[in-house]
Amino acid sequence: MTSATEVSVAGLDVSRETLAALQQYEDLVRRWTPAINLVSKATLPDLWDRHIVDSAQIFALCPFSATSWADLGSGGGFPGVVIAILAKQLKPDLRVTLVESDLRKATFLRQAAQTLALPVTVRSSRIEVLDPLNAEVISARALAPLADLLAYADRHLAAGGVAVFPKGARYAEELAEAQKTWAFDVDAQQSLSDADAAILVIRNIHRHD
Repeated sequence: MTSATEVSVAGLDVSRETLAALQQYEDLVRRWTPAINLVSKATLPDLWDRHIVDSAQIFALCPFSATSWADLGSGGGFPGVVIAILAKQLKPDLRVTLVESDLRKATFLRQAAQTLALPVTVRSSRIEVLDPLNAEVISARALAPLADLLAYADRHLAAGGVAVFPKGARYAEELAEAQKTWAFDVDAQQSLSDADAAILVIRNIHRHD
């Protein structure tokens, strides 16, 4: 049961301080988007549900023992900054790394982390040339086809780690295409924010021989 000092975000019971941080981050995204297109302007009226809640639901899929999370192609910080805000209260030992090659967006991520006092690391680099991150959890949202994401995960995921990839209504097609090149175990969780979408929880990734 949620206490009087807690609220629910994507099924997670969070403190009012955490809710306030999420709302402050929402305001930052709104202010910066006209200049650097952090999110599609068409989604700004529904920013909370389309981006904040959609990102927050991913946090629940973090393994209990994980201490390192890498968000690839973070862009405006979805889900990476949302993960870091939630982790500050719910999983304070989790270290979050945001990878973003666009220097303007990386600058925004650093500013947001400083404003919200989040212990995150921002790496301004292309994913495919960055030294392996050895992260226990990897996420990427609206970044690339699944087959490409699996290549990134293969490079940056720690042994025994898990990749968490939100995908839209065509996720089954992406799975079929990726399975031509990659072998992996997948659990498709229905998205809380889109009945046709899924969050793919993927383990044991390796290329076909």
